[in-house]
Amino acid sequence: MQKIVFITGATAGFGKACAFKFAAHGYDIIINGRRADRLQQIADELERKFNTAVLQLPFDVQDEKAVFEAINSIPAEWKAIDVLVNNAGLALGRDYFDEADLSDWNTMIDTNVKGFLYVARAVSQLMAERHTATGAIGHIINMGSIAGREVYEKGNVYCASKFAVDAITRAMRIDLLRHRIKVTSVNPGAAETEFSLVRFKGDEQTAKKIYDGLQPLSAEDVADAVYYCTTVPTHVCINELTLTCLQQANTIYFDRELVK
Repeated sequence: MQKIVFITGATAGFGKACAFKFAAHGYDIIINGRRADRLQQIADELERKFNTAVLQLPFDVQDEKAVFEAINSIPAEWKAIDVLVNNAGLALGRDYFDEADLSDWNTMIDTNVKGFLYVARAVSQLMAERHTATGAIGHIINMGSIAGREVYEKGNVYCASKFAVDAITRAMRIDLLRHRIKVTSVNPGAAETEFSLVRFKGDEQTAKKIYDGLQPLSAEDVADAVYYCTTVPTHVCINELTLTCLQQANTIYFDRELVK
């Protein structure tokens, strides 16, 4: 029987890279994102390249009703989800607290915290029911950030949302223990994806400056770490895995001189 991975935010960045990584290792893939056209393109490529089955779930994780309707209506053969990569999230703006745009705050909280919760709640219930019925062990991998460990200037609510992810992940690990559901947080540092472009609202010049003098993580680096967490023996759970590029010590300290 093929294993199934469900990946949110799969239209770009870490989520897309995870879809290709798991497909390359024989998983059938459930992909979620807001952009149905991108989901279709990714599904077509995954099916062509890996001959894997792909189920598309186009919904916005911020929409509680849409989340539960979509996940509860998954065909029975797709509900045997082995791994959830709870990845959908974003940063918007990088402003001083007293100058921040409240709509940015609301979007980050609605996506990074509430949307994260909705998906985890719906999928964990499926995993718990499956464990009761068959003894299967599910695995939830929550995409955190080093920003969930240490606050930096102008990070305020983005950091707070990732601190929340860390706290909720720890709580999930306790509450889901009785269902033998593994819960892992993967916490990347600076990674060059669409993240900064979204954060700076399409300002490519500002987004690129974030990585000046660095060889940052790639989406594929993070996907490798996510997949690795699923390869350890059944009795082992990697609770948390933090990764940065070599030139980053934490959220603040960088060595920005590239070594040739």
